[in-house]
Amino acid sequence: MKNKYTYVWVSLVVLVFGILFIPKIVNRLKSGTVTENDRMNVKDNSGDLAFVMLNGKKRRVPSFEFINQDSLVISNKDYEGKVFVAEFFFTSCPSICPIMSKNLVEIQNEFSESDNFGIASFSITPQYDTPRVLKEYAERYGVTDLDWHLMTGDQTQIYDLANSGFNIFAAEMPDAPGGFEHSGLFALIDKNGFIRSRVDEFGNPIVYYRGSISEKAGVNEEGEKQQITVLKEDIKKLLEE
Repeated sequence: MKNKYTYVWVSLVVLVFGILFIPKIVNRLKSGTVTENDRMNVKDNSGDLAFVMLNGKKRRVPSFEFINQDSLVISNKDYEGKVFVAEFFFTSCPSICPIMSKNLVEIQNEFSESDNFGIASFSITPQYDTPRVLKEYAERYGVTDLDWHLMTGDQTQIYDLANSGFNIFAAEMPDAPGGFEHSGLFALIDKNGFIRSRVDEFGNPIVYYRGSISEKAGVNEEGEKQQITVLKEDIKKLLEE
């Protein structure tokens, strides 16, 4: 009889735990305190932007030097003193790149009056994306900012810049749409070359901004500000620093 009562009490404890704590765990999973991808969900945040850290040090964009759509040599020095957004893309991408480019054009137009803002687009198919191809792509999408450089060059250097320099995934994958896989993320860099981001509601830097989602300004069904709206707000903060 004693074992029977013990079994009943254990069952009640398990039931109460499930009722009280399982929903909270699920909510944390969705809100982003556990998963890296969902941690990019952000709420309203008017505070200072965080520095992205690596091994206890502020993460700075490494040196680079490539050729842009006008066949000009462009390096990280051309972005010194400017706030800029960086992305990795390719002109023949059949999936997310057109959305990313349209979002960046929207951002370009938002900051068209600023001399201290730029965009850096690195092609992950440089063997195909020649300056001429990049120029045609820029004209097709409405790239007008003189500080928006679409760059091509040595593929090994570009992939190293993506995967090690920015920690934004890019790789050649035959089974992926267009034969290449990349994350579709935007990085935000301040005037001193440091990668910056706002933090989520738990105080963790979101690190990157989703550039591959077609969205309108406002709030989605989960009450989260859309990523391009968030990015615009954070660019303004850095321009004012």
